[in-house]
Amino acid sequence: MGTFSTLLLQKTEILEIVKMSIMVSGSATIISAFIGIPLGAWMGLTDFKGRKVLLRIVYTLMALPPVLAGLLVYLLLSRSGPLGVWESLFTPTAMIIAQCLLVTPIITGLVAAAIAGKEGIIFDHALSLGASQMQATWTIIKETRSSMTAAVLTGFGRAFAEVGAVMLVGGNIRHMTRVLTTSIVLETRQGNFNIAVTLGIILLIISFVVSSIVLSNADEFKMT
Repeated sequence: MGTFSTLLLQKTEILEIVKMSIMVSGSATIISAFIGIPLGAWMGLTDFKGRKVLLRIVYTLMALPPVLAGLLVYLLLSRSGPLGVWESLFTPTAMIIAQCLLVTPIITGLVAAAIAGKEGIIFDHALSLGASQMQATWTIIKETRSSMTAAVLTGFGRAFAEVGAVMLVGGNIRHMTRVLTTSIVLETRQGNFNIAVTLGIILLIISFVVSSIVLSNADEFKMT
């Protein structure tokens, strides 16, 4: 009876961890996509002063170390920080902010690179066929939808597999801020390798399912 109760408790807690992981990473990816896709499209389509410098900054932030992102958010949200009044440290909100800091540059940079790579050829070709500048711009955006989808999925993968930043600002608190990646670290340190491997498999399965759903919807949208 005790073994059954333990297994039931583990199953319930694992489901709780999975829900928290999807909620945090999903929210961060959606927010980052709303910021990164328009910003990346603007940077890829517009030739303005300082564009190259801005692109270099974005590309640099694409490789931002997670622990550094977590440290920045920690300093902002700590009691002595400028946003300490929010009292958001060691909450899912802090974890979402940290992941947005990591994911937004990735989506922005990939979208900007994809659009800039096709902008010249497609834009000139569309204009030669009698399209207006607005129509030509929209054609470029439609032609890079697959790249945008890949950018969002890449961002989600970065967020979902993140450990350092969410551990630092979330604290890996049981029933509050514990996610799959931090749970894997915890179980491994405690020598519970079977549970750690199980959590890792769950993480991979969820990543596969999310990617499959997004890509299938993108293919259907492309056909319409």
